[in-house]
Formats: sequence, C-alpha cells, structure tokens
Amino acid sequence: MHTMTAPTAADPARSRDTGGDFLLQPPDPAQRVPGRIDPADLRRLDLLALLTAAGIAPSAGDRAAIERLSQLPGSVHTALHRWLEQAYGFCR
Repeated sequence: MHTMTAPTAADPARSRDTGGDFLLQPPDPAQRVPGRIDPADLRRLDLLALLTAAGIAPSAGDRAAIERLSQLPGSVHTALHRWLEQAYGFCR
C-alpha cells in the first residue's frame, strides 16, 4: 500500500501535485555561456531540415555530400534551397 503524507510549509516543492517529480528552476539568462554556431553547421542543419520537409531521407552515404555542400558559400546554399523548394512545391 502506498502511503501519502501531507505537504508541509517547510517543503514547498511537495505542495504541488507533481507525482513525485521535482521541477527544476528555469535557467538564469545572465549565467548562460555565450556561444556561436558556425555558419556551416547552420547550413548543414538547414539542408537536413529542407530535405526532410521535401520527403527526401538522406542515406548513410549522403552525409559526406551534405557536409561538403554545407561548406559552400551562403549564396550557393540559397540557390540549392530555391531549387528544392520549386521542385517539391512547398514554401518554407
């Protein structure tokens, strides 16, 4: 049999019905570590998202091609997106 205890003022986390889970406090924005994502990484993620949205599942051998495409300038990446969007008839 599961025993229940009444919440006490000394333990406010237990005063909410959380099913035994304790919620973490939200992070303090002032304590965040500044970081910069490399543009090639953003282009790689964006290309993977675009391919997924078009219903194209990259195979294991495509990873190297996606990495190489991500290293190209942003203008090439923009053209590639435009071609895929026109070919598959969807807008971002």
